[in-house]
Amino acid sequence: MEITRRACLWLLALAPLLAQDRVQPLTILHSNDLHAHLLPDATGAGGFAYLAATVRQERSRCAACLYLNAGDLVQGTPVSTLFHGVPVYEIGNGLGFDAAVIGNHEFDYGWRSVQKFAKIAKYPVLSANVVNDAGNPITGKAFVILNAGGMRVAVIGVVMGDMMGTLVTPKDAGPWHVAPLIETIRKYVAEVKDRADLIVVLGHIKDQEGDEILRDVPEVGVVVMGHDHRGLTEMRRVDGRVGVLLRGYGVELGRLDLQVNVATHSIKSAEWNRIPIDSKKIEPAADVARSVAQWESKASKIVDVPVGESKRSLSVDDLRVLIEKAMQEETHSDLAYMNHGGVRDVIPAGQLLARNVWNVLPFEDYVVTAKCKGSQLPKAVAGGRSIDPDREYTFATVDFVATVEFAKSRIVFTNSGLLIRDLMIDWIKKKKVLD
Repeated sequence: MEITRRACLWLLALAPLLAQDRVQPLTILHSNDLHAHLLPDATGAGGFAYLAATVRQERSRCAACLYLNAGDLVQGTPVSTLFHGVPVYEIGNGLGFDAAVIGNHEFDYGWRSVQKFAKIAKYPVLSANVVNDAGNPITGKAFVILNAGGMRVAVIGVVMGDMMGTLVTPKDAGPWHVAPLIETIRKYVAEVKDRADLIVVLGHIKDQEGDEILRDVPEVGVVVMGHDHRGLTEMRRVDGRVGVLLRGYGVELGRLDLQVNVATHSIKSAEWNRIPIDSKKIEPAADVARSVAQWESKASKIVDVPVGESKRSLSVDDLRVLIEKAMQEETHSDLAYMNHGGVRDVIPAGQLLARNVWNVLPFEDYVVTAKCKGSQLPKAVAGGRSIDPDREYTFATVDFVATVEFAKSRIVFTNSGLLIRDLMIDWIKKKKVLD
């Protein structure tokens, strides 16, 4: 009896030490802002079939693995624009996501499409803080608890706090709004913390919001971010908690290797690697490649037609100047303004296809014009020019800018009925050669 009593006392004494040693490995593969870039870019980087192959290879090298996507799967190439994102979600099922969050561009085809995407996806699409007045998430799921090698990983999906009205128009938002970010995360942390060994926030958010989560919600061990296409060069660390963000367009895959103390719900160690997706060195996943080829062939008939030539490579800044010039000339306006975020690609030197313009201008944005005195011109339109405050000016922009960026200007805009993309293609055809 005495031996048994001593054994029990030893076990009680060792219990805290044993709890501290309950460390398990977890690998989080992640991507963000793929933007329907189904094919590799001009340098051979990216492409869904090559990304899928890399994901599968990395999964084979980890004991417990999850793959998360941090929003903006759609919008950016002709297949997405022509077919309103549906094929991208169908092809995306082949990438093998375990969970994803919506991004602002999921709303580009209207809020009903967001719900359609969630039904097409064969994985949970999360939206904890995009809710209606009743507090119901737009995709029906705020979080998911995943099992990775016996570890319970709670994933809460959120978007940036100011998304509605700055990146999503009222028409596309419909009855949905964004609930406060930190408040929402704390609400769901309270709901999942006793059911999970690790809590991950999967956020299509601004960098500073990721820092805020790590700083102010200590129960969250990992923040996987999207939205900023530049990505991070180093992992963010706050008191042992970590945040990661990749470059956009699927040119790299993130691999976050963790050692997790499941007893204390804390991260013992973390190592982050960004794996290049180089189509010149990777064999594509055959099934995803077939799906991509099927949809690209449909788009090719419409967009792979010559429209002109460029004597040099044109950067985003170069293209903004050209687009403004085209709008000004085609609408016979005094001035024109194109927002930086509306220009989504570069143009290489050589023959130009309509596809190049579709990649630069993937949005269904219409050209609009307005008249006002110089004193009423938005600063973005004036652009540092010498403006006569008493002169009446005509200026052109796109309806997204008019609705969102200039919403408070009280300027009345007239819709030309012409998509900015079509205007640009026609203008290039007339010029024939871009210098």
